[in-house]
Order: sequence, then structure tokens, then C-alpha cells
Amino acid sequence: MSIHGILGEQTTDYPTQYSPETLYPIARSLGRDAIGWQDDKLNIGVDWWHAFEMSWLNPQGISQVAMARFSIPASSPFIVESKSLKLYLNSLNFTEFNNWQAVETLIAKDLSKCVQADVQVELFELTDNDSGLLIMQPEGSCIDNALFDSAHKVPLSLHPDSSLLKVDSVDADAQQNASQTFTFYSNLLRSNCPVTNQPDWGTLAVSMTSNKTVNYANMLRYILSFRQHNGFHEQCVEQIFADLSQHYEPSALMVRAWYTRRGGIDINPCRVSDMSLLPAPSRLIRQ
Repeated sequence: MSIHGILGEQTTDYPTQYSPETLYPIARSLGRDAIGWQDDKLNIGVDWWHAFEMSWLNPQGISQVAMARFSIPASSPFIVESKSLKLYLNSLNFTEFNNWQAVETLIAKDLSKCVQADVQVELFELTDNDSGLLIMQPEGSCIDNALFDSAHKVPLSLHPDSSLLKVDSVDADAQQNASQTFTFYSNLLRSNCPVTNQPDWGTLAVSMTSNKTVNYANMLRYILSFRQHNGFHEQCVEQIFADLSQHYEPSALMVRAWYTRRGGIDINPCRVSDMSLLPAPSRLIRQ
């Protein structure tokens, strides 16, 4: 029987034997060169990947299931292409391991080789309440209604537009010299995968200390300007980190995103101006 449709004639062969060669690295420089900012300030942070379809065999041939977190340092020269990671994890489904530690050790070795940096791997039982995978809520103010009273329709942008962050003359005159900390989030982050052109949805959170005022309406317009942008999750967060750094000149900055799951995997990049600002990994309701 043949099923036709937009994806009906496209199939993927999933390996049934351990296949580390399926892991496909992508150079971070591709995204950072496009940003055109200071690379050394974009490599402070972590990308947390959560996998919810982990499975392998124990020595009795019984399937084991777990959740996993892969912590990839932002300083790694490469990221791993997400579909290749899914194929790799599926290749473990019928591979026998003596214990959970052996699974963690093997995945850490293979991912570290792929991205050329030390990757931390953690496996969690489905009943593990200390994993950080319980549903959390972002801190700060939600800015998704900041344009509710606006008389102007928000246009679709082909690319992110940092000029939207500029404040008007009234706001500029009212700016204070004393630094303030602004903590806010938006559930309206959307971009497109540069490999498949499929939409990626996420929640963006920012904590920023600056002596410049944040106009939440302008900030939301800026976030919405990513809607047709083709960029990897990590590159989008780094673009936002670079734009906010240049526009607000903050003394402290944290930018993170929780992207929705695709293929049983969600990606959660976080960039900070100093590692002391790195938050704990967590999961939101859409994940």
C-alpha cells in the first residue's frame, strides 16, 4: 500500500544496529559568521538537549526506557544535526548494555567526538522527580500582550530586525541612569529549520541588567521578526544575545530558549555574559 501526500513518498531508514556514524556535525561558525559579532561572547553557555524516546536492551533482551539530557558546551566547535541524533539514538534500541552507566558512557563518547568537546550525558528514570524535567514556568513578566493596544499591524519580516529594539524619543528622554534588571519571556518565538524549512516554536526568556529602558512592545516586535528566519535553535539564541548586547550594553545578560519537541528531542540553548548567571536546566509545558 502506498500513502501519498506532502511527505508520502519520503521515507527514512532507521538503523537497527549501533551506528555512531549517523551523527552529523554542523560547524557553529556557520551561524556565528552570519551574526558577525564577537564569537568569544557567544561561546559562554550551554545547549541542553532532552530526549524522551531513549531505549536500549538489558542483558536479558528486555527493552529499557528512560529520559536523557545532553549538555553541550557553547564553546564546542560543532553542534549535532538533530535528525542525525534521532537516528543515532534509535540505533541503540536493539543494542545490549550491562547497565545504565554503560549507556551514558557510550553516548557521551560519541557525542563528544561529534561536537569535539566534552558532552555531559544524564539518564533519568520516568519517575525521577529530581531530573529538572518536571514542568516549570519561566520567571519574569510575559510580554506576549505588549502589542495588544497597538493600532499598527505587525508586518512579517524575512529576517530578524534589531532596529525594532530602538526606543522612541519619549522613552529615550525618560531613561534612567541607574541600572535595572529586566526579566521577561515570550511564548511567540518562531523560526524555520535551515535544513528542512519546518517551523520551530519556542519560549524565549531574558534576564538583563542595563541602564537603558526596555520597551516591551518593541521587544515583542523584534521577537516576531524571527518568524520567517531560517536558523538553527542555537544560532537564533546567539543572534538575540548579540543584538541585546549591542543595543542595551548590559552589565549582565542571560538569554535562553525552550524549543518544542520534534522527533522526541527538544533543544534548549542558553547564553550568558558570565557562567555564574547560568540557570538550571528545565522543561516547560509545551515540551
